[in-house]
Amino acid sequence: MHIGAAYCEIDRKERDAHSLEIRQGDGMTIIESHDWHAAAGDLDARGWTILPGLIGGAQCDALAALYDRESGFRSHVVMERHGYGRGEYRYFSYPLPPLVGTLRATLYPRLVDTANRWHARMGMKTRFPPAHRDFLERCHSAGQARPTPLLLRYGAGDYNCLHQDLYGEHVFPLQAAILLSAPGEDFRGGEFVMTEQRPRMQSRAEVAPLSKGDAVIFAVTHRPQRGTRGDYRVTMRHGVSTVRSGRRYTLGIIFHDAA
Repeated sequence: MHIGAAYCEIDRKERDAHSLEIRQGDGMTIIESHDWHAAAGDLDARGWTILPGLIGGAQCDALAALYDRESGFRSHVVMERHGYGRGEYRYFSYPLPPLVGTLRATLYPRLVDTANRWHARMGMKTRFPPAHRDFLERCHSAGQARPTPLLLRYGAGDYNCLHQDLYGEHVFPLQAAILLSAPGEDFRGGEFVMTEQRPRMQSRAEVAPLSKGDAVIFAVTHRPQRGTRGDYRVTMRHGVSTVRSGRRYTLGIIFHDAA
């Protein structure tokens, strides 16, 4: 069952930026039923995992349609102006659209054990609270109060350079990207790419095979890797390869806020 099954029918041309509503008690079937033990194993082994069909096609379309609205966003970034690649993205403002806020708050507790385990293995002192609202209070108390969930839009010839989403001192080590467009139908090319750099080794690249509505959960900056002398840190980066045709939309969910 998709998250979209919990929704009333959405007219994407008439809904505003804060009207993607979730009925109380519904909508998190995919998250609740996902094999999180297997996901934790994927994350430990390679630094990423896929949640198939996290949201339905109607909700993907409705989220993508928000991009051209004037309300609901705090900033607009054209990548080429900053050397980030080509394409553009917009950060949501608070309050987040209900679907975005609910996904953020519901995914976080499924990932917090992995986050804390990773920090322990990498010798990092920071630990994360069980509830996302408590982690956000920590961010906001430190001056990181700007929301970071965002919509990204790519056209033909656009791409996103390899990068890490760091916005201040407090960084949750995992984040999510949800593909809102259909590969091979809405666009071609535009693969989600991740690289890892291990000490004294060349970089390794992987591509996450995503369909419309799928989410990839991946490491923001570092993950632990078991070695012969114990754990060491692997540096992770992510980006998007060149879109050859069409238009590609993505929802990014970052769990820490920005300074």
